[in-house]
Amino acid sequence: MTLLSEIEDAAAHGPVALDELIERTTFPHVSGRSVTFLFRGPAQEVTLHHWIHGLPGSLPFRRLHKSDAWVLQIDLPPGSRMEYKLGVAMYGRGSLIRDPLNTHAARDPFGANSVVYGDGYCPPDWTVEDPEARRGTIEDRHVDSPVFGDWRPIKVYRPARFRETRRYPLLVVHDGFDYLGFASMQTVLDNLIHRLEIPPLIALFTQSPDRMHEYAADERHADFIVQDLVPQMERILPLVRQPSARAIMGASFGAVASLSTAWRHPGFFGRLLLQSGSFVFTEIGDHDRGPVFDPVVKFTNEFRKAPGRFAESVFVTCGVYESLIYYNRSLVPLLQDTGMQVKFREANDGHNWENWRDRLREGLSWLFPGPLWLVYE
Repeated sequence: MTLLSEIEDAAAHGPVALDELIERTTFPHVSGRSVTFLFRGPAQEVTLHHWIHGLPGSLPFRRLHKSDAWVLQIDLPPGSRMEYKLGVAMYGRGSLIRDPLNTHAARDPFGANSVVYGDGYCPPDWTVEDPEARRGTIEDRHVDSPVFGDWRPIKVYRPARFRETRRYPLLVVHDGFDYLGFASMQTVLDNLIHRLEIPPLIALFTQSPDRMHEYAADERHADFIVQDLVPQMERILPLVRQPSARAIMGASFGAVASLSTAWRHPGFFGRLLLQSGSFVFTEIGDHDRGPVFDPVVKFTNEFRKAPGRFAESVFVTCGVYESLIYYNRSLVPLLQDTGMQVKFREANDGHNWENWRDRLREGLSWLFPGPLWLVYE
């Protein structure tokens, strides 16, 4: 008997039988490519809301035998992560909730979503705090910005065993506070340094008060990074002052800001990590992303005409389930043609912080290989 048949049989026998089924079965239930969702509760309509580009954004559940049980079965490729919420409607009013039967959740700046792990996926162990890994430190500081005429809060990561007498590579992180809060980035850095997969480095986590404008390829933001942030930190931190020891990174609009900064100041940053970049461009006609994307499209169109060799190496990642996958795939050969070293990784995931978290190990260790990788290379 299939699980779907078991659920239907239990619903036909009443609430006690359903309770017993739920007690012995994990939901959502994953079996190969098949994922079965179950919801119990008062409702006139139940839907699955997800962020997989190419599928209908709302998938309806089926009610079983006039009971309070609702079921949905979908196909999910192996190795996938899918974030979702349930839409529950009653008497014309609906709400989006986390799945009550699912213990897995992913946080973001807007709250949290339920998560289903496809067959073969599990959260990487290097994203979890390792009791044997010494922790680095995070310090709150600020940067005076003549470019913007204000000051900006930042966070500074120093690795464990930090010494003023050493000099360290630099990593600048756009949306840095979010990377720390939602992508476990301090834990990732601590673990990768402990495992000798990246060298000890200093990271500057910056956060814009107006990211949708400043990160949209704003020239002032690029100048802020290169003329304000890095020089001020170089005066107080023991940093290697060479382009090959500087990296800049970000996700979504943060990736646009990273690419824009490196391109507008060629040779300043030797390494880039671009995650799910919002690199929307047009070949003909207008784009359909709304006015906030206008400066991004203008920049990306200009960049595509004359990219140049502005850095040494670029690591690009994107989720297959994102609407941005086409633009990121299109960017890679353009970068490769400049002579830069380029690596591209796709994942069965969407536009979210845990997707970006899961790509950090490969991206950072490729850009800044630690003693472990140098031995094997």
